[in-house]
Amino acid sequence: MDVDRASVEAAQAGDDDAIDALIRRYQVRIFNFARTLTANDSDAEDLAQETFARAFRSLSRFRGESSFKNWLYQIATNVGRTHFSRRARQAPVWERRVEADDIPESLVASRAPNVEDTAMRRQALVKALSTLSRDLRLPLVLHDVEGLEYQEIAAVLEVPIGTVMSRIFRARRRLRPLLADLVVRRHERREERSPRVAGAPPRLGKVTL
Repeated sequence: MDVDRASVEAAQAGDDDAIDALIRRYQVRIFNFARTLTANDSDAEDLAQETFARAFRSLSRFRGESSFKNWLYQIATNVGRTHFSRRARQAPVWERRVEADDIPESLVASRAPNVEDTAMRRQALVKALSTLSRDLRLPLVLHDVEGLEYQEIAAVLEVPIGTVMSRIFRARRRLRPLLADLVVRRHERREERSPRVAGAPPRLGKVTL
């Protein structure tokens, strides 16, 4: 069941408080999602505002075939496509440099034992994500950052679920070798801090995303 159903129905009936509640609930998530697609905060704000404006202009046609959240992400994705198609002759913003603030704690905190390792992994992910094309970065962000399921991402991006799974697999495969050096350096620092038996080989961890 869609957790937003009651608020959506109230908003469809013209309840301004319900509209405000939906915006507050999703404004940070939609802005962060837009920020992974754009070159700066200003563009992300424009995309987020247009997403909500477009959503509430067409809210009366929302019939609940998907969750409101997924419907909102689909609108945000379409807004992004429209925005960048207009700027296609200017700069390749889909291939922008990803900023450190774009990388959520959920991707780094549980895998890095301290602040130093967290910062290092964040920077490595920043560099690695910037190498991904839009087609690979979008499903990866929707799945690993926004928490959508494969079927939900397929609906948002309007591609088959097999395509979603393939693109996420390829994105992770491309990221892993880029993070391999991070793992080696992290364990080297641990070895420096922790004495080991002479001649024993260093223990390297598995690279995961």
